[in-house]
Amino acid sequence: MKSFKWQLIIILIAGLIVGLLLLSEQTGFRLVSPVPARGGVYTEGIIGRLQRLNPNLDYYNQADRDVNRLIFSSLIKFDANGQPIADLAEGWGVSFDGLSYNFEIRENAVWHDGEPVTAADVLFTVDLMRDPDSVLPEDLKDFWSRISVNVLSDKALQFRLEEPFTPFLDYLAFNIVPQHLLGGLTYGEMINSEFNINPIGSGPYRFDRLLVENGDINGVVLQASNNYYGEAPFLQEFVFRYYPDVETAFNAYLQGNVNGIGQLNEAVIVDALRNPGLSVFSMVKPEIAMVLFNLDNTSLPFFQEPDVRRALLMGLDRRGMIDRILNGQGVIADVPLLPNSWAFYSGNQRIDQEIEGAKKMLINAGYVLNDSGSGTRRKDGTALSFTMVHPDDDYHTRIALSIQSDWEKLGVNVQLEAVPYDSLILDYLQPLTYQAALIDINYYRSPDPDPYPFWDQSEIAGGQNYSQWENRVVSQYLAEARVINDQEERAKLYRNFQVIFAEEMPALPLFYPVYNFAIDNSIQGIRLGAMYDPSDRFWNVGEWFLLAQTSPGE
Repeated sequence: MKSFKWQLIIILIAGLIVGLLLLSEQTGFRLVSPVPARGGVYTEGIIGRLQRLNPNLDYYNQADRDVNRLIFSSLIKFDANGQPIADLAEGWGVSFDGLSYNFEIRENAVWHDGEPVTAADVLFTVDLMRDPDSVLPEDLKDFWSRISVNVLSDKALQFRLEEPFTPFLDYLAFNIVPQHLLGGLTYGEMINSEFNINPIGSGPYRFDRLLVENGDINGVVLQASNNYYGEAPFLQEFVFRYYPDVETAFNAYLQGNVNGIGQLNEAVIVDALRNPGLSVFSMVKPEIAMVLFNLDNTSLPFFQEPDVRRALLMGLDRRGMIDRILNGQGVIADVPLLPNSWAFYSGNQRIDQEIEGAKKMLINAGYVLNDSGSGTRRKDGTALSFTMVHPDDDYHTRIALSIQSDWEKLGVNVQLEAVPYDSLILDYLQPLTYQAALIDINYYRSPDPDPYPFWDQSEIAGGQNYSQWENRVVSQYLAEARVINDQEERAKLYRNFQVIFAEEMPALPLFYPVYNFAIDNSIQGIRLGAMYDPSDRFWNVGEWFLLAQTSPGE
């Protein structure tokens, strides 16, 4: 699918609207506006199977997280711009030294069984997350083991940090579970508890029943909660149906079995876009495809030259990669921050593909071809030749081959080495045995834009600064930005980081992939926001409604 020309589309839409308004003035025809109506059923097809409807156990199961997003709630949540806003919390305050976070829970916050949500429930949930038997990753368990949680009253609590850490609010978006139902169980007993298939939460929808056919669970039915502390959702019933893959879920829509598909892929995106009754929604995924260079590899001195790195980026047809490999579902990246973040700086100049300009830049840097004008460029006997490791799946292999082909046109020789993703990290990035690497940097479940772990010089030894980029000024910006609470000041620091990154280009940003989902036109009120997990498509689910129309006489 060819990439969309968004400016042209906007112009055409604007022209269509103006034309319709003029037509209505001349003919007396009146446009019909959608009117929200309470009630109705929405059924969505999601990919996967139910395991446990318990947010402490859903870390590795997206299908469970989708359902849990509607059943459970958190102290805070994030709005369309990734900004923290109150959810269960009435509000919060941060101490001047940045070490204490005090929260007040809403007085009318109750569980679906009518019991009040208390500060003790929050402490209980944190204790589950740092339990040695927890299924959460070790680094997350370790993080929570260093946080003190003090219950101040039934509805008040305090988190106490060892040192200031502004991104801490990210970690408070965890779903809370009821102590009065799970408190008497060990972690192992909780894993096998009936709660996991008959959950009690405090979110906008309550669990109603499972859909079972021939002994298999193939769906979950939720009902709008009648004691939800927030605005009651318009849709009365929300149904999830499980499917093994996207193609089967899309066919279920065509057969009228579901109103929406929670995820689209390349196999169905074109057909979905052509379907007149279906609206396709696109959200930038919280990940960035990048090429890293081992800047500390003395056998490859050209990696330490900014002009060479810039020429390599200039030689890449990133738009072509998106069109050919992602079927148009991607956005070119210029810096390693997400474009929908409050910290993103759009003032850096885009480096488009310019083969001749890239060649000239390499020549000026001293890298020339042989007398016949062919072969690999060299400078002082050093060839522009290196190995790039990449994940061994089809998607990354196609990207790597595209990069190899583009750089070959510049006189740069790249050998490709495909390895399993885990091996790429453990055997190449962490021990710094790689030369160049095609990777994905992800910000899943991290609305705060903090790029410190990947680019601060303190993370060179034993951290995730795998490129070994050592810039003292950048490190000062990044270190300061994660300990101050003034967002305007943080944005300035991150802008400075992005400007320097774009100047030095220590790694090559390629693109942000796009996540697509589709919903029948009969369902309205969907608004897109920042995405940090696929379940973020439900961020304004309370506003979704079944379409109703007013007649001209009303």
